[in-house]
Amino acid sequence: MRAIYFEKFNGPVIIKDLPIPAPSPQGCVIKVEATGICRSDWHGYVGHDSDIKLPHVPGHEFAGTIFAVGGGVKNFKLNQRVTVPFVNGCSSCQYCISGNAQVCPQQTQAGFTHFGSFAEYVKIENADFNLVNLPDQIDFNSAAALGCRFATSYRGLIDRAKLKSGDTVAIYGCGGIGLSALIIAKAMGAKVICVDINERILEKAKALNADYLINSKKVEPIDQIHQITQGNGVDISIDALGSEQTSNQSVLSLKRGGKHLQLGLLLTPSSNTPMPMARVIAYELDILGSHGMSAVDYPKLLSFCLDKKIDLNSLIADCFSLEDGPELLKNLDKTAIAGVNILNPSKAFI
Repeated sequence: MRAIYFEKFNGPVIIKDLPIPAPSPQGCVIKVEATGICRSDWHGYVGHDSDIKLPHVPGHEFAGTIFAVGGGVKNFKLNQRVTVPFVNGCSSCQYCISGNAQVCPQQTQAGFTHFGSFAEYVKIENADFNLVNLPDQIDFNSAAALGCRFATSYRGLIDRAKLKSGDTVAIYGCGGIGLSALIIAKAMGAKVICVDINERILEKAKALNADYLINSKKVEPIDQIHQITQGNGVDISIDALGSEQTSNQSVLSLKRGGKHLQLGLLLTPSSNTPMPMARVIAYELDILGSHGMSAVDYPKLLSFCLDKKIDLNSLIADCFSLEDGPELLKNLDKTAIAGVNILNPSKAFI
């Protein structure tokens, strides 16, 4: 099979022919029809993720069809359309049993703990527990866009922050996570303030019905947010980028009793970023995180998308061949993407 492959962090990235993986007794091999290119993949490529052992094939948000099935798998069959959360649980620990596989201590993650989905085929473990049947109404590209950024935003807003209609939400950073959060918040009837430094990205947020746009290169976003909210601050504020600056700005944008939701990864030295804890105490703020969601919750996510008639294709910026992937991966930190870029490993681009 063809795969995107590197042997050194921050080094050359190539297309390499590798053996098609074989499923474990409880696992499956998926023919990858679509896989998203995420900032997490770039963090892995430059060496920010200690789970990655070299050489490596990245990629963790994907959808496709079942190519091979382990002998112990009971609920899935060849050629079935499937997707999978980026966190795969062990199925037997207290967290998996309670429905929280996204924090399983023995979790596996394609593209981090083992070879990932920037390839024609990828394997997963504990298929009966981790695989998700994909409804015919959701295409492969849309399902791949759901797998990390949308699922993380959905769990963060719906399950962790308890978003409700009429809430005001601020979103710092309008890449794939931020735009996913915008789509979800608007579908729930919230008022949304989007903050970014790129006018093209803000125009995309406007097209997705953001109520207010703030270019933080031009104005102080915290002041603007407090003006918009008559001095109160917002109910929920999201750092969808992942930096010391944006995480602090998010906290300082909250009303008393508000909720900060950290969705952007902090895998660089700023992962131990200082927070304005005096404000957290004085305002009785909640600091929340979201690490994707477990397969058991995926039917709720898919029903949400179908019931709310969410146009998931509006989240997709562009689609590329596998051969385009190495350059896209290496330059991800230099590129402002209005949504999610998708690789189609099994598709021939002319």
